[in-house]
Amino acid sequence: MEIRFQNLGHEHWKAEVMLAPACEGENLPKCCPELDKAAPWLAVAPALRDFKGKSEELALLHGHPELPVPRVLAVGLGPRERVSVDGLRKAIAHAVQHCHKKGFASILLPEPALASLPGGRERLIEECVCAALLALHRFSALKKTSADTPDPQWLALGFDGKSTPDEAHAAARRGEHAGEAVMLARTLANMPANLLSPEDMAGKARELAEEYGFRCTVLDENDLAKENMGALLAVGQGSVRPSRLVILEHAPKEHAGDNPLILVGKGVTFDSGGLSIKPASNMHQMKGDMAGAAIVLATVAALAREGAPRRVVGLMACAENMPGGRATRPGDIVKAANGDSIEILNTDAEGRLALCDALCYAQKHWTPVAIVDIATLTGACAVALGGEVAGLFSNDEALAERLRAAGGVCGENNWRLPLWQPYMEHLKSEVADIANIGPREGGAINAALFLRHFVADAIPWAHLDIAGVDWTDKNTPLCPRGTSAFGARTLLELARGGTQ
Repeated sequence: MEIRFQNLGHEHWKAEVMLAPACEGENLPKCCPELDKAAPWLAVAPALRDFKGKSEELALLHGHPELPVPRVLAVGLGPRERVSVDGLRKAIAHAVQHCHKKGFASILLPEPALASLPGGRERLIEECVCAALLALHRFSALKKTSADTPDPQWLALGFDGKSTPDEAHAAARRGEHAGEAVMLARTLANMPANLLSPEDMAGKARELAEEYGFRCTVLDENDLAKENMGALLAVGQGSVRPSRLVILEHAPKEHAGDNPLILVGKGVTFDSGGLSIKPASNMHQMKGDMAGAAIVLATVAALAREGAPRRVVGLMACAENMPGGRATRPGDIVKAANGDSIEILNTDAEGRLALCDALCYAQKHWTPVAIVDIATLTGACAVALGGEVAGLFSNDEALAERLRAAGGVCGENNWRLPLWQPYMEHLKSEVADIANIGPREGGAINAALFLRHFVADAIPWAHLDIAGVDWTDKNTPLCPRGTSAFGARTLLELARGGTQ
């Protein structure tokens, strides 16, 4: 769906349907004077008396078909005192899906209708545009083409002036880039593992780097061996598809010498559990165990596309964890890139092995201002926090607060969990420097402490465990069933610097 702008005032607005967000109990035509002027017939629309403005309520109102705006879709937001950015985001997505079902080719959202709502003008514009795009996204690349109703061709923002204000235009484009980043990450994470190997992930990164103008370097298994990345190699050695480390860099000329923000993503393209094999139930969802790497790729691509004024490096630690004659065994000992030996007690605790080598690589080759890793890491985090909140661990108060704020403004909430240092005792090994698992209790903390072991004290670092939020079993206005790409907007918001 294309994002357009309609200026020159309400008398020039035109679309098949106009969205009209309204609070419960408030007079719809009077909630926005420009709305009343653009569709003066609203005041006498018979169906208007039935619209109450309750949350999730929609009412399609019809004017004369020859009018520039022949229909208005009233969108209920609930009581004004309870209206939130999150509620508006969901309401707009719900309305756009309704327009899609009706077959409307063009949708108009009058910007003045947002003016009286809480959240700030630019933020509301960004969220509405992003929500409209996400409302229509479905993973259908592998299905036969069908005769389904086509998506609306465009969404226009209507302004009551002679031009689009620069701030509003920029906000709309930020929303567009954010929506496309989420859709890219979802598309990759929904791709079946037979069609998306570590090398395929690297190929997609190269393709996007060429399209958007960022740097992409790929380390193959020989390069990884030279870098002494024995942990990442161990994850993938049971597979016929070799591991890869994909290095992405967005560095505008004026920031090329800056110390970078480094984003690290777990890219296990399929996680069978290895020899510590997973139960068969829901194993098909393990095609999405590379969601962290997909999110990092989507974030860097979005930053490059919009020319964000900062240096950002992304690392995608990609492998396929499979059983086989060459697979890593429980009890094996491997060496990480920093020289520490790791006793692998469970081959299904593989994500932390891939990430620890990437964390070491990041510190060896750059002096980062901060490192943030994101991964579908532990089922224990899902047990602790459920399916709507990600786990956040950090050694730095300021970075943790920025991530909390970034997630909060875009509907990706995270909750900080403790890096409880006494639990490092759980990771002691009799035969190696560290073990890759501790006891079942405190599993998410143990995994975070394992990663923390590989980060220097002086470097601000954070870990986002998205294992409980990366998949949804039900369709919602903003996400169909499948992978959610939770965290893409958080990292994008962080990298843009909007929470500093």
